[in-house]
Amino acid sequence: MNPALLSALAALAGALIGGLASLGSSWLTQSIQQQARNREHDRARREALFTDFINEASRLYGDALSHEKDDVRDIIQLYAIVGRIRLISCERVVTSAEKTMDSIVDTYLAPNKALHELRAMMVEGEMDFLAEFSEAARYELDAFPRMPPPTG
Repeated sequence: MNPALLSALAALAGALIGGLASLGSSWLTQSIQQQARNREHDRARREALFTDFINEASRLYGDALSHEKDDVRDIIQLYAIVGRIRLISCERVVTSAEKTMDSIVDTYLAPNKALHELRAMMVEGEMDFLAEFSEAARYELDAFPRMPPPTG
């Protein structure tokens, strides 16, 4: 075989292998970055949903402590948020959200609380109706670690 032809083929093969390695490296880097962006997006979406739930549940619980009512319109918004939680969250988060909602409904059905009763409830730890949900939500969010800030 002609040495010049062999050299040319070796050079072409080297260039082809180098090009494929570069292409593969770029593809792998892009794929990993896209997965990280998707995980960050999922985490942000869950965090926003959990925040909406906590805000609405807190508002309704505060209202329930001082009002007895049979109007369900206020509860419907919280129920809708729980429905959205069911779509994307684990069973532990869903169960704790449902328990929180049950606690709010039970509080609406109970007699109104006076300010001194609220103080006693706080001292006894009865006001922390969101503790189980918060713990479950934090556990789920830990499965989606935050992306480190970009370097360079």
